[in-house]
Amino acid sequence: MPGVPPARYAYLGPQGTFTEEALLRVPAASAGSDLEPCATVPAALDAVRRGDATAAMVPIENSVEGAVPATLDELATGDPLVITREVLLPIRFVLAARPGVTLDTVRVLATHPHAAAQCRGWLATHLPDVKVIPAASTAAAAAEVASTDQYDAAVASPLAVDHYGLQVVADHIGDRPDAVTRFVLVSRPSAAAAPTGADRTSLVAFIRDDHPGALLEILTEFSVRGVNLSRIDSRPTGNGHGRYCFSIDCEGHVHDMRVGEALSALRRVCADVRFLGSYPREDQYAPIVRDGTSDKDFRDAGAWLEQIRAGRH
Repeated sequence: MPGVPPARYAYLGPQGTFTEEALLRVPAASAGSDLEPCATVPAALDAVRRGDATAAMVPIENSVEGAVPATLDELATGDPLVITREVLLPIRFVLAARPGVTLDTVRVLATHPHAAAQCRGWLATHLPDVKVIPAASTAAAAAEVASTDQYDAAVASPLAVDHYGLQVVADHIGDRPDAVTRFVLVSRPSAAAAPTGADRTSLVAFIRDDHPGALLEILTEFSVRGVNLSRIDSRPTGNGHGRYCFSIDCEGHVHDMRVGEALSALRRVCADVRFLGSYPREDQYAPIVRDGTSDKDFRDAGAWLEQIRAGRH
């Protein structure tokens, strides 16, 4: 539309990160929008909070290394944000270097510690004596290799190779060929989109006080309503030793009665509950709804209770 500026999307940069690759899989972001690389996850999310970006793409968990603490902590604090979609990105690592560098001449390489961990076996086999220098990201490592001779190579993504004019010395060097990182697109709060039948809901639950069974109380509210959890991580709140919150993903949508009632129950037993959004699962996995936990079952039970209260039993 003439006169309307393009949407701006922030992401964990610099250019060439897996996060940028995930963002480019979002049609709205790849169709002529401004893409803004940010140095850190907090910087990307703060750009959304300030209104400088429409949304931000950040990593939230990896199938090998687990959750990304910076993302969990940032979503749990500060002005509220919500997740609107997810991207599941297969992770392909390459050994990148300046033209002319060969595998037998690599003595020092740079990469992010998570990438080094996921390529540990390959590096031990093919570069047993290499010195690994940690970098802020795989893309930052590639940028350093391209601009200086301080490092011989970088473990990075194919996108970074293209961005920085490097060559691929070795491909598919990850120890887990099926490794996947889940990224989430985060925006300012708005009404949740309609359920698709294959959704995920994210939230943070803050326990009221540290006592025996505190976590069990949270889990029970989901269990008795037939809501399955796909992820749960404990994170310190920063408000004293032993004070924790729980970052949770569950199957279903806040408009599903079993999920909505579980969140309502958590709101009663927890000091606080932060809703982080209900959004479609990229794998389109539809949860199995146990007998007695469908929306119809909840409606029928509610109607029966009203009859009892009205004396029509």
